[in-house]
Amino acid sequence: MTHTRRPSDGLLARVNFPLYAVDMLTSRHILVAGGGGSSKTGVANGFEIYELYHNGSHFCAEEVLRHETGANVVMNFAVRNGGRRGYLCAGQEAHCQMYYVQPRIQSEEDGNGNGVNVGDGKPVPEERPHENGNVRQRNAHSGVEPVANGHRPPLSTADILRQFQRLHFDIQAADVVQTDFLKGAEPLQRVVRISGNGRLMATGGTDGKLRVWTFPQMTLAAELAAHSKEIDDLDFSPDSKLVASISKDAQGLVWDLASGQLQHKLQWKTPEGAKYLFKRCRYGTVEAQKDHYRLFTIANPLGKVGKQRGFLQHWDSASGQLRQSVAIDESLSSLAVRDDGRFVAVGTMFSGSVSMYIAFSLQRVLHIPHAHSMFVTGLQFLPITNEEGPPISSDTEAAVLSISVDNKVCIHSLPQRRTIPAWIAIAFLIVMIFAVFVLCSYIGI
Repeated sequence: MTHTRRPSDGLLARVNFPLYAVDMLTSRHILVAGGGGSSKTGVANGFEIYELYHNGSHFCAEEVLRHETGANVVMNFAVRNGGRRGYLCAGQEAHCQMYYVQPRIQSEEDGNGNGVNVGDGKPVPEERPHENGNVRQRNAHSGVEPVANGHRPPLSTADILRQFQRLHFDIQAADVVQTDFLKGAEPLQRVVRISGNGRLMATGGTDGKLRVWTFPQMTLAAELAAHSKEIDDLDFSPDSKLVASISKDAQGLVWDLASGQLQHKLQWKTPEGAKYLFKRCRYGTVEAQKDHYRLFTIANPLGKVGKQRGFLQHWDSASGQLRQSVAIDESLSSLAVRDDGRFVAVGTMFSGSVSMYIAFSLQRVLHIPHAHSMFVTGLQFLPITNEEGPPISSDTEAAVLSISVDNKVCIHSLPQRRTIPAWIAIAFLIVMIFAVFVLCSYIGI
């Protein structure tokens, strides 16, 4: 059964610049990035951080921080929580700029206006709403009404919890390295990823080189002449032993990080002999088997010939063989896999639609047509693990965020699918066996 949009889903936030990248900064904080570029269009470049919560009926998001990056549009980024602070690595033209992201707990009811840095326990002066350079911090929760005539309106439980435990963030620019060196044209970093163990960073761009860096030092560890054209996407395997790369040269390759050698070349029989290009790649763990994982890709036809369709594909990570493939009625633009490997989501190029699939079967369980007015530039599932804090409680089985150059941040959720409890199934089976036994006794079998 394929579900469609729930009445409580849809627009979470609208930003005043086109969006190109999205990720979860914590278990309940969304980070989005984009911009209008270096031209003097008046469109800003930078990041937005939103706090996400569920109020009992639907998801809500509120701006926590906005950080502008001057003339540098942010086309891609990767985040890593390092305990005492987080790391944000952003692609800005041919460079990768690292930012330190320092979270601090803020109490709105704290009369002296002190905050506490997470990790070191040092008090930090409260930041009131203001414009200070290029950073704007949120102060109060817009959903809480002000005091009127000395009486405060009743607050929900969620409002009370947010008042006493609220995260703010300080963003500070750190090291920067050049990651793309295309000659004869403008170099550009297209993708950056951080390994699951937090020790490596991989970048790819217009010069076709796959570069692996130590992290967080960002010193070059390996440079592979991976592709003849620009790299569109990269991803580390969950065990941090492999990295997959896809490019506009129509190649999908899997590299062994220990040896620096090519391990697999993704090959498949394309429909009617047409040429297809891989667009995105993502690894996903096999549910309940953390040492096993799958590789997912999306592929689009080259050119607009006939009624060719895009494909969502599942590859065996050990052999590099194509295991499953599902055709989709149009070209695809984005791909995401949930942290437990149970669900996969894709976004489309022309209609701005979002769909969710069961990972092991590629059965579609959610379809949101025209979620955006333009192509979907990024997808990110809400996490279900609690490494960076408790996940958001809601009435959904899965929820995915989507962004687009239409400046919108949206959410799409899969309602809890009804299943028969095990005890009911067992009881029904016992009754059926008893009924068959009685029937056989009655007719003398």
